[in-house]
Amino acid sequence: MLLVDDDPLVRAGLSFMLGGAADLAIVGEAADGSEVPALVAETRPHVVLMDIRMPDVDGLAATEALRARPDAPEVIVLTTFHADEQVLRALRAGAAGFVLKDTAPAEIVEAVRRVASGAPVLSPGVTRQLITRATGPDPHQDRRARARERLAELAEREREVAVAVGRGAANAEIAAELYMSVATVKAHVSRILAKLGLNNRVQIALLTHDAGLLDD
Repeated sequence: MLLVDDDPLVRAGLSFMLGGAADLAIVGEAADGSEVPALVAETRPHVVLMDIRMPDVDGLAATEALRARPDAPEVIVLTTFHADEQVLRALRAGAAGFVLKDTAPAEIVEAVRRVASGAPVLSPGVTRQLITRATGPDPHQDRRARARERLAELAEREREVAVAVGRGAANAEIAAELYMSVATVKAHVSRILAKLGLNNRVQIALLTHDAGLLDD
């Protein structure tokens, strides 16, 4: 795991907190997003805990650059705000989720464990709440048009699954609603991610929101 925060006291606190977990290892620390590419190449962390606000290269730019790389590490964004446009932009770029800086230590440790195991930090329902709180009606109709154009690449069944993911349904709920097995739902989700070049379910939820499908 790589820690990225411009405040040395925050890094020290995170290092102490996470270093106490026997199954987690901190492989490096950075004070700015500009240091991240070289450190990731050197240490190859599975997870990067990334502050979103830094003076030179912020966490948003660093996340976008990281997630565009092949074999990119997962990114958890650190923030002081529950609903923030920069957090949404980080999620759009492929961050697995976010944690607040005042989150209880045990919960931050669990968030890192979840992401390292391939699970998102945010449940689809929390993602939906974040979208609703941080954005109002989209004044840019081109975003809706672009989102709908991308979703048009999906088969009808895949589109139904994508909309269900956007509503916050878990795999078992989608399976019951659409009369398919959980394994089939998982296969559909994997195909959706591959077809649309997305990283996780959070991005599927954001795309269906952008397309206005949750209001249809």
